[in-house]
Amino acid sequence: MASIVVPGKKTGREAQAQRRKLLGKILTTAASVTIVAIFFFPILFWVLASFKPFTQIFQLPPSFIFEPTLAWYRVVLGGESYTTIELEQTGAITGTGGGSYYSVPFILDSLKIATISTAIVMVLATLAAYALSRFTMRRKQDLIFWILSTRMMPTVVVALPFFLMYRSFQWIDTLHGVVLMHVVMNLPLATLLLKSFFDDVPTDLDDAAMVDGATRFGAFYKVILNYVWPGIAAAAILCFIFSWNEFLLTLTVTQTNIRTMPVAASTFDSSSGGTEWGFLAALGTSAMLPVFIFVLFVQKHLVRGLTMGALHGK
Repeated sequence: MASIVVPGKKTGREAQAQRRKLLGKILTTAASVTIVAIFFFPILFWVLASFKPFTQIFQLPPSFIFEPTLAWYRVVLGGESYTTIELEQTGAITGTGGGSYYSVPFILDSLKIATISTAIVMVLATLAAYALSRFTMRRKQDLIFWILSTRMMPTVVVALPFFLMYRSFQWIDTLHGVVLMHVVMNLPLATLLLKSFFDDVPTDLDDAAMVDGATRFGAFYKVILNYVWPGIAAAAILCFIFSWNEFLLTLTVTQTNIRTMPVAASTFDSSSGGTEWGFLAALGTSAMLPVFIFVLFVQKHLVRGLTMGALHGK
């Protein structure tokens, strides 16, 4: 006798498949949450350490409920006396780092250097990448390899040449000198990255724009540029982060007038007093915020929808 299937009622196999699907979603979600928690925990610990009193930073087991203090931030952001906070938190002067470096607005220095250098890099790299992608020239592949090879050298190799050139030009400890150095450092990477985005855009779009009366620059500015905004956003994020985190070259060509975040952070790790974790945690937490805000502003451009839409007709 044939079984009667009631409309709207799931069969045993359908119910079992649905349970498997639900179980798979639960396991996937649990695994994702676990992985995110593993990566996020050090950041959480670092942020909490920046608000902990000195005696609780490395307390075992770690304390997650405590009376927060802004003592470390009062030095790294508020400019209060380093020795006063040291005495307040530890009862003694435990280190020698950091105290003489906060008469300069190092956060503003970092923001100005990263922002200006990123803007200059994006203008130059966009034009260079478009030329490398669209124009035929002799030994173009050799030129591209040369651009790539400039990123193969360890940073320490160019530190001394930079210092000697900057000393000759009297650019040591100047804002424009550090900006230029960051531009030179980030320009090859941005150029090669943007070239790959321009290569994904069909040349038919250039030809169509120029047939309609646009100049070469007009086709680039009014048409092609609209399709590579995701790539420009991605390259800008990388350049900003690299500039924001750059340490060795900036340390080499600065003294006291210019002080960026990484260089300022290094002053809290001294051979005579050890690492001053409270100050370092506060400075590290403060250093994450500008990059996070910058990424929030450009994240909508990171989806390559426009470029992929152009490829449909290729």
